[in-house]
Amino acid sequence: MTLLVQPRLVNDPFSDAGLLLDFRFGNRAMLFDIGDLSPLSPREILRVSHVFVSHMHMDHFAGFDRLLRLFLYRNKTVHFFGPPGLTEAVQAKLNAYTWNLLDEQSHDFMIAACDWTPAGFRHSRLFRARSGFTRQDTASNPTDGNILLDDPDFRIEAAMLDHGVPCLAFAFQEKIRVNVQKPQLEALGLPVGPWLSEAKRAVRRRADPETTLAPTADRHISVGELLGAGALRTGPGQKIVYATDLAFNEANLARVVALAHGANQLFIEAGFLQEDRELAAAKRHLTAAEAGTIARLAGVEHAVPMHFSPRYLGHEDKLHAEFVAHLGVGSASHVNKSRDGRVFDHLR
Repeated sequence: MTLLVQPRLVNDPFSDAGLLLDFRFGNRAMLFDIGDLSPLSPREILRVSHVFVSHMHMDHFAGFDRLLRLFLYRNKTVHFFGPPGLTEAVQAKLNAYTWNLLDEQSHDFMIAACDWTPAGFRHSRLFRARSGFTRQDTASNPTDGNILLDDPDFRIEAAMLDHGVPCLAFAFQEKIRVNVQKPQLEALGLPVGPWLSEAKRAVRRRADPETTLAPTADRHISVGELLGAGALRTGPGQKIVYATDLAFNEANLARVVALAHGANQLFIEAGFLQEDRELAAAKRHLTAAEAGTIARLAGVEHAVPMHFSPRYLGHEDKLHAEFVAHLGVGSASHVNKSRDGRVFDHLR
């Protein structure tokens, strides 16, 4: 089945953590953390509609300026979500610049930022280019459990973790996967076209089967007919989890395993070798062995280690080996490649 999004690490495993979710259909993408964004092209960044920040350490937030510069003269809103302090961090970034050339005639670029805690949104603030990015407090949307964003096609959930400061892990969950079956579509005498996006949205929203669509000016068909003929097929939605910068303690373990349970892909920091676990614990980071253990306990399909400490440059294979050893599989069931081309194993 065709995937709704394609996930890709922004940087190599020794560089800043960051994940791009690129939607296959529509001019849209999302970013999880915004450290070094230089590997991304302007075109890729300009597709971004939502940014999810784990915490505001420099290697997870320094790319804000590049994103701002690219969007400044665009009529678009970019939504930011992060832990307590995010809206203040966004405001501090914006306050560092002089905006005397912006006025009501400027492009209408807006940043909508929200601080989140398990109790709900603490602050929601809007920063608008036309007002020189003066802060506007806005009403917070009510949250349902750990859900930060509830889109018709997917939702984003979060877990609050301990990294010495509050740090969020995120899960992207597609609600229902809907794919077009071209042979069945052709058997119905129907064309491929933009109308199918509307049909998929109707299925994901569980619309009434009698809901009518118009593939052509002179042809109408219901959602129920498309499903009954097999022209549209549904399956479990894609789940992608991003977790970085967390201490290996009981509370973090319970929360991240629950968030990542059954994920198709888990992108997780694996910064240190187990022989350096005391150093990892002091910095509130994971070892590769601990990251592999989390992937195993969560029962994920694929686990991708990232955010390695530069102290292991030239010894990346040792980190991969410890990671794989703690996945709990005796032999490789899948073999994938990391962003820099090295081959490593994943849990089925």
